[in-house]
Amino acid sequence: MAGIRLIPRLDIKGPNLIKGIHLEGLRVVGDPQEHARRYYEQGADELIYMDIVASLYGRNSLREIVSRTAQDVFIPLTVGGGIRSVDDVRELLRAGADKVAINTAAVKRPELITEVSRAFGSQCMVLSIEAKRIGNCRWEVFTDNGRERTGLDVVAWAKQAVSLGAGEILLTSVDQEGTRKGFDIELVRAVSDTCSIPVIASGGMGSVDDFAKVCQQGHADAVAIADVLHYRRLELGEIKEQASQRGIPVRQVKCVS
Repeated sequence: MAGIRLIPRLDIKGPNLIKGIHLEGLRVVGDPQEHARRYYEQGADELIYMDIVASLYGRNSLREIVSRTAQDVFIPLTVGGGIRSVDDVRELLRAGADKVAINTAAVKRPELITEVSRAFGSQCMVLSIEAKRIGNCRWEVFTDNGRERTGLDVVAWAKQAVSLGAGEILLTSVDQEGTRKGFDIELVRAVSDTCSIPVIASGGMGSVDDFAKVCQQGHADAVAIADVLHYRRLELGEIKEQASQRGIPVRQVKCVS
């Protein structure tokens, strides 16, 4: 087993790294490039950049940030927000991204998943799902940073995306996001156990216990982490060490000095 990946998630608005609760009430945290460098030095396995207002304005403005980051951060970069076409993907890959995460545009035009997968490989095509619980073991897909309902069932949409060529799923619980109260374990397990591709759990991590539960009970292949890293409540090395002590296989990446 390659190990569970620890992936700092950096939500971006304009030039700033921001953080909110339930994808709302956004507060400026700092400079995204400084945080990206720090997480790389701590041994992050990958990084996720999400332009959280891109869909609202119909564009992705991360090209410059990604280009700067790629100059001194040498781990895979996933970039999302406002990606609507194969040309958008190509531009971000040229800037230094390794993968793209698509939500709103994929819901509006599912064939985009196939187009991106065929053009750049399925490993490049990450389906971003923003999920809200609507009942017992039922979740609905939302778009536009958790603002717009779609009527789509999360598990059914994830299965469809796999058949269309998605290579990975970034699964964000809007209900748990930013709360530090733990992941929606049922949600992560429902998608992970249904899909044959890796699932990145996002939204809710407040402790190493939360990390352990989403890996052991939710069957996540990777975990996206934001609040506890941005505010230095935990560090990546600490998470990896405690996870290893609990028998959770994590990638032992040496810190960069």
